[in-house]
Amino acid sequence: MKKTIEQKQISNAVINRLPRYHRYLGELLKSDITRISSNALAQKMSITASQIRQDLNCFGGFGQQGYGYNVALLYKEIGKILGVDKSYNAIIIGIGNLGHSLASHHMFKNRGVNLIGLFDVNPDIVGTNVLSLQVKEISELENFCHNNRVDIAVLTVPKAETPIMCERLAELNVKGFWNFSNMELELPGYDVQIENVHMGDSLMKLCYRLTQ
Repeated sequence: MKKTIEQKQISNAVINRLPRYHRYLGELLKSDITRISSNALAQKMSITASQIRQDLNCFGGFGQQGYGYNVALLYKEIGKILGVDKSYNAIIIGIGNLGHSLASHHMFKNRGVNLIGLFDVNPDIVGTNVLSLQVKEISELENFCHNNRVDIAVLTVPKAETPIMCERLAELNVKGFWNFSNMELELPGYDVQIENVHMGDSLMKLCYRLTQ
């Protein structure tokens, strides 16, 4: 029996490229470009046309021989694959400098994620507003999650507190974690998805390339 897209095992390398496709296609739409060949898209993205075709064939292809890709259609379909159309709800735990910066960013709305709650323990931060959201005390977390569907928790709390906070949220049925605590967060025994972000790693890779 032929596997469906949902049943296929898609490699992390392919998944990591999908947001880039979505971003570049969005830029093409803003420039009123309606169709593009894999070769032209490859030149813009600095990867091979063969790689683009292989990646997109994992999800059905979407191109037409002699025509290329319909930019609007491909942008929409990749958005669906990435869950942009799901309207996931997110909260941020920890509204220090990083948490405040993330809460102020347009990326959530632009990627179909609704930022619905901000939480902190600092009395100087609790009660303040970031854009249209008021920062709540962390003690209100359980009540908030019971009254709102929370799909994603963005964690900008100290490293030592991250596993405890993650388990607390998993018990509240939060399934997705965007972790900025500079640790490889794992939560055995829970059906959750975790994306660990290491900004220092990215900086070190840049330094490596400069060194070479």
